[in-house]
Amino acid sequence: MLYALAAVAVPAIALVAFIGYSYVSFSRMIDARLNGELQRTDPRIFARPIVLHRGQGVSLRQTIDRLNDLGYAQRARAEQPGEFTIGREAIVLIPRSGDQPGKTVRLVFGGRGSAEPSGIVAIELPAKRQTVDRVTLDAPLVTALVTEGREKRRDVPLAAIPPRMIQAVLAIEDRRFYEHPGIDPIGTTRAVLTNVFGNKPYLSGGSTITQQLVRNTFLTQEKSLKRKFSEWLMSVALERRLSKDQVLELYLNDVWLGQRGSFAIHGVPEAARLFFGKDVSNVSLTEAATIAGVIQAPPRYSPFNNPDRAKDRRNVVLQTMVTSGFISADAAERASHEPLQIVARALDAEAPYFVDYVGQEVQERTKAQGAIDVYTTLDLQLQRIAQEAVRDGIARVDEILARRKRRTAQAALLAIDPRTGEVLAMVGGRSYNQSQYNRAVSARRQPGSVFKPFVYLAAFERAQAEGRTDITPATVVFDEPTAFTFNQQTWNPANYENDYDGPITLRRALALSRNIAAVKVAESAGYEQVAALWRKIGAGTPPHPYPSIALGVFEATPFEIASAYMLFPNAGMLRPLRTIARIIDHGKDLAFDTTAPRQVARKDTTFLVTNMLRSVLNEGTGAGARAAGFTLDAAGKSGTTNDLRDAWFVGFTPEMLTVVWIGLDDNQALGLSGSQAALPIWTQFMTRALAGHSSQPFDIPDGIVFADIDRDTGKLAAPGCPRIFHEAFLAGTTPTEICQLHSF
Repeated sequence: MLYALAAVAVPAIALVAFIGYSYVSFSRMIDARLNGELQRTDPRIFARPIVLHRGQGVSLRQTIDRLNDLGYAQRARAEQPGEFTIGREAIVLIPRSGDQPGKTVRLVFGGRGSAEPSGIVAIELPAKRQTVDRVTLDAPLVTALVTEGREKRRDVPLAAIPPRMIQAVLAIEDRRFYEHPGIDPIGTTRAVLTNVFGNKPYLSGGSTITQQLVRNTFLTQEKSLKRKFSEWLMSVALERRLSKDQVLELYLNDVWLGQRGSFAIHGVPEAARLFFGKDVSNVSLTEAATIAGVIQAPPRYSPFNNPDRAKDRRNVVLQTMVTSGFISADAAERASHEPLQIVARALDAEAPYFVDYVGQEVQERTKAQGAIDVYTTLDLQLQRIAQEAVRDGIARVDEILARRKRRTAQAALLAIDPRTGEVLAMVGGRSYNQSQYNRAVSARRQPGSVFKPFVYLAAFERAQAEGRTDITPATVVFDEPTAFTFNQQTWNPANYENDYDGPITLRRALALSRNIAAVKVAESAGYEQVAALWRKIGAGTPPHPYPSIALGVFEATPFEIASAYMLFPNAGMLRPLRTIARIIDHGKDLAFDTTAPRQVARKDTTFLVTNMLRSVLNEGTGAGARAAGFTLDAAGKSGTTNDLRDAWFVGFTPEMLTVVWIGLDDNQALGLSGSQAALPIWTQFMTRALAGHSSQPFDIPDGIVFADIDRDTGKLAAPGCPRIFHEAFLAGTTPTEICQLHSF
């Protein structure tokens, strides 16, 4: 008898000791992990604060999108900061921060009943019975930079997740969550019996939410009795250290919900953004059920890859919500007939190329680590406009290339505030899901004709330094087939489509992008002078001082081209581009490396080129922008490289500079000019981005004088001249001869 008791007791004691030891070990592991889990450890990326102003060309729908970006909750009546309600052509909101925190703001929209809404017509403060011109809101969270792997997530408190979202997850994953201690023998038994004897068209799971959290956070996906035993013990230990709400909050913010491009989607808040373009607080019943349905098998139930399966699974979730008593059968029936409406391009609209670039900048320019907040220069609304412009433009290019049986093209777009150097929007390719290669900052391609303004600037700079008066925007050169000899070699460039004008002013030659004239100007300035100017700018590969330099035969990225073009709206000053406004570490501003602006060219000579570039849009290769309805005063330059490999357009107003590049990744010929491929994208973006803005003139520096000249001869206009232009000159270089061609 004694031996029998010992035979039973010793293994039992050993088992209890093992369980106790394992429990203590797992508890320590959990405590160590939770110290990091319960405190945010990854950097967060914010866009620039959202500013709404009277006359802004945004629709009510676009404004709702902006409020979703901020995580504002739509309510029947806005009562708390971070809430909004929608009325007829109006939105009432209560800002969380900005210049009107906690105050009720009413946005009134015009264009009722018209096809083209006129945007915000009034901003009212009802409590004060007054109106204001603008209101500044919060800085929207774009994403968190997960330091290990590539994940997208946005952790939110449980209180910010709506009941329908929580109920959908509990119903399908763990309806007894608030009743069990971490493991659920009753639920496991029911799942086994249902799967073996039931007639449901789906399998029931036996793991609790706590077990899933433990398995995904602390353990591997290995299927073994040892791993399952560890999972049970750790689940019980976890629930002894955290409340049920804390466990559920961790789970809802961490659960894996599939892939978008190279990013893993973690958490229902991020899924709401990437599936439906909404803040999680605003998801509908059907949307909540769709997200919850994906949890069991993200690849199988992805609404992007398998919409039919996702819809079927959504309806299963709705039925389990009825069974669990969360919703009525009528509500489930109505929801099950709603279409599955996802936002396929939500990831692209969140500026993933920009986020990747900022993440690299943070690593290279600061020593900051951990839970820092990075406030960037990104304007989310402009980013969406840029993405749509690229999408529409690439579709048009695809149609042309398809007829020619060529490969699909790629694109890049950068929008900059030239007054500050802040990058407002960045598109690095046609689809981040398909390719994460950022062409905006990494694709080194020949700039072609977009380099020509720097040729003219170098010529004006040298002429001024030498006191010459014969090189001005009105100087006439002969545009004709010409052979250029250099280093005992002869080069015979040609104009695009072999189109020549004969006598032509430098202004017209730049507006029409005449190659022969550009090479002659470079020859006059000195090829070394042109190369020296570009080296001084410091963008791209240093070009060789050969005649071909005039046609941009070297390499630069769109980012570098944008940097160089900052000279023109900034009167010869090179203002570095920047993507980071502030870095906050535990409430303190961190210092990070910045580059100071520097003067590269004279103000007056730079203005001459800027003023000449206005003719590109008004009468030259960029005139298509005017025909498409872009009316603001602007300057720009189209670019087409040798053999039509690359298409560019760079254009700017005093408040926005935008670069567009179109080409093929394998550097084969695109077969389209800058005016054909890049200009339409630039035009669509700039028209929408600056909607409601008034035309701003370019500042005229000291030392500039104006005179009326004949457009054809470049001489002072006579009474009979049919085409007169009010031209800018450096003081002392105004023509003295009067046009004789039209004086009779």
